[in-house]
Amino acid sequence: MDSYGDLVAAEDVLLFVNAAITSTGQREFHSDAGEQSLSLDFLHAYILGNYRDLYAGVLALDINDHNVALIVRRLLETAAEATADQRRSEGRLIARRLAKLPPQRVYGLFDALRRAGVNNRRTRAIMRDWLSARPDPAFDAVKYRSALKRALRHAHLAPATRELGTFVFAPLTRKQYTTPLLETWRRAHYEQAALYELPYTTAEGFAAKHRIPRNVFLERMAPRMTRLETLRLQESARRAGVTAVAADLSRMPLTRLATYVLSLSLQDRADRRAELTHALESAAGRVAGVHRGSWGKVTAVLDDSFSTFGSVHKRRRPLAVTLACHHLLAALADDYRALWTSGRTDPLLTYPYGPTPVGRRILDALDTDPSRLVIVSDGWDNAPPGLAAEVLRVWRTRLDPERRTSIVHLNPVYDAAAFDVRRLSTAVPTTGIRDAEDLPALVELAQFAEGRTGLAELTTYMDTRAALLMGGPDEERPR
Repeated sequence: MDSYGDLVAAEDVLLFVNAAITSTGQREFHSDAGEQSLSLDFLHAYILGNYRDLYAGVLALDINDHNVALIVRRLLETAAEATADQRRSEGRLIARRLAKLPPQRVYGLFDALRRAGVNNRRTRAIMRDWLSARPDPAFDAVKYRSALKRALRHAHLAPATRELGTFVFAPLTRKQYTTPLLETWRRAHYEQAALYELPYTTAEGFAAKHRIPRNVFLERMAPRMTRLETLRLQESARRAGVTAVAADLSRMPLTRLATYVLSLSLQDRADRRAELTHALESAAGRVAGVHRGSWGKVTAVLDDSFSTFGSVHKRRRPLAVTLACHHLLAALADDYRALWTSGRTDPLLTYPYGPTPVGRRILDALDTDPSRLVIVSDGWDNAPPGLAAEVLRVWRTRLDPERRTSIVHLNPVYDAAAFDVRRLSTAVPTTGIRDAEDLPALVELAQFAEGRTGLAELTTYMDTRAALLMGGPDEERPR
């Protein structure tokens, strides 16, 4: 049996995991950026100081990129406090997780280490190994030249080739480069045609230098854009009269696709109903994979109240996660029903509006006798306040003590004042969620939040996830 100290440790780590999943230090609907950052920094310092092994192990879970970078930075800053075994295991976790991060995040982390004066041997080795594993050094030199230069200087590393070194540190001193991409960059200073062979973000600066009209630039640049660049620019291109910039929505990630859908006007969504619905269902089906239709009878309570607007920094993010969860649950369930807090029945036309009658919707959901009840909400039950907590307490303690109905609350918003995601009730588990793609793993993690399992089980779970991270195949790295 776990001791009281072990139970406290498990609760502390789960608290931190929820924060690391949901918080990015940006403004939320109920708290500003300063509160978010202060709360998150405290949790990082507390967990690192008390549970270093578990703190590092969180890298193997589905936390957001912002917190991955913070954990790596703090582990490297405090390398002298770790044992030799800890440094070895942390080094492997760090290397594997950095390989999964977008490169701009990793370069940002290297900059943060440079500003903090962290330059120990371990840090330099991690930077060296990550840079040497990059698939196309010339591409990095063109797209991230300033960041690459700072990283090489900080870690005292030599560029992969002499020509690459010249490009990074004195790019215009050579009259010609033998590497095609580097030569294209040089020619783009003088030839407009050359810029269309560069990555979009680099070409954009040259387009401004040559004063190329925006519509002309986008039209000719469209074939070189990545899927996410195309999605991000699709609406601005449409307003500029450019039809060539059209994203293939059928292959977009689920949560990012839901964010795009909510950025459209209600009229645009209605006009493109078949296209958007098919794309969302296809994305959800890919995430569900072999588990499609295996969850039995599922009812979801989905929050689309006004607070799901989020903030100017995370506009409609909570609602986008909820919409994506709706489509994923529909794919996972054999029999599915969705109950939105607004009472609306058309998820494609949802928008943030009104109060949050979560308790009333939970009553409606339990009437459907589901095998699983999934609640996706920021936890601000206010119509009337406290009803959700009472309904769940009575259900768990009196009506369903055998737990025939599995209930889990997924919360996409970090509550800075509580150092956790806001809970509807202590009678059901609550876990944070950043992307709907992580929903199946988070439902599994939620069992630890019920208090029925302790530190030993949680440690075993995290060790298993770490083993999967270390032994799994490399994913295609973002460029």
